Amino acid sequence: MHSIVKGWQRIFALLIVVVMCIGCSQVPSVSYNPWKVISVPTDSNLLDIAFTDNLEHGYLVGSNATLLETNDGGNTWKPIILQLEEQKYRFDSVSFAGKEGWIAGEPGLLLHTSDEGASWSRIPLSEKLPGSPIAVKALADNTAEMATNVGAIYKTTDGGKNWKAQVESAVGVVRNLERSADGKYVAVSAKGSFYSTWEPGQDAWVPHNRNSSRRVENMGFGENGQLWLLARGGQVQFSDETKPDEWQKAQYPELSTSWGLLDLAYRTPNEIWVGGGSGNLLRSADGGKTWEKDREIEEIAANLYKIVFLEPERGFIIGDRGSLLKYIPNPETTSPEAA
Repeated sequence: MHSIVKGWQRIFALLIVVVMCIGCSQVPSVSYNPWKVISVPTDSNLLDIAFTDNLEHGYLVGSNATLLETNDGGNTWKPIILQLEEQKYRFDSVSFAGKEGWIAGEPGLLLHTSDEGASWSRIPLSEKLPGSPIAVKALADNTAEMATNVGAIYKTTDGGKNWKAQVESAVGVVRNLERSADGKYVAVSAKGSFYSTWEPGQDAWVPHNRNSSRRVENMGFGENGQLWLLARGGQVQFSDETKPDEWQKAQYPELSTSWGLLDLAYRTPNEIWVGGGSGNLLRSADGGKTWEKDREIEEIAANLYKIVFLEPERGFIIGDRGSLLKYIPNPETTSPEAA
């Protein structure tokens, strides 16, 4: 009996090795690595990036009140020190519309500029504000939307003097929250056990059960409003384009990976990039049907928190310990008009 058990143990171990090797072999390498490592003067975790209308001028924000500025499209960065009290703030979100910009952070911080960041002023927040600001979106002159870490959403049309609640009640503590270009939101619960959606005109968040036993890590919107979902164990899933409440079959771009997937972004309607732990970076050129891996990026061994494309040929990936990557288009595939 003991020998039979040991025999099955060997077979099981061999099956695991085979499955892992199959996962490895099914992920080809990208033919061209378009990401250049950019040196930044900080080792803090970077959390968000935004540019003014002039795409050469932008800002990076992160932990430890990190604020970095670029005037050359993100090739070089310099630190900006704001006169805040001693408390260590975490700058979660930055957004610009023209010369007007906003920074949201924890605990309880909201900053505003009307001169492209030459000067910043602190916007007083009510002590009754549910949660701390973690997301802000500049919409127009004096107009912005702010969301907190419990899903409260507010809008100002007078430069932050007054705020109007957009949803009647908060959704509870969230692990992440994303806004679509047309003002819809999706929020993942702190434990990843469910997610909630809200769109303008609704009184309250609409809760949704996750569609598998795997914990949801992150969610967001595609260019056409389609939802994407990253779940524990390297799972990627997209909502049905014709039936928004239903989901397509789950995918596992890299079966062998032991690192979680953290963010997803569309460079074009068909080209998708997914970042994860320890420099894990994957690309799909066909809307998520097949995948390939950018193995050169593994060398930086950083967690890739956020992928942002300002336009198809301008993109950045940000991560922990001051990690920043800039998208450099392949000169062999870039047309003279786009160069």
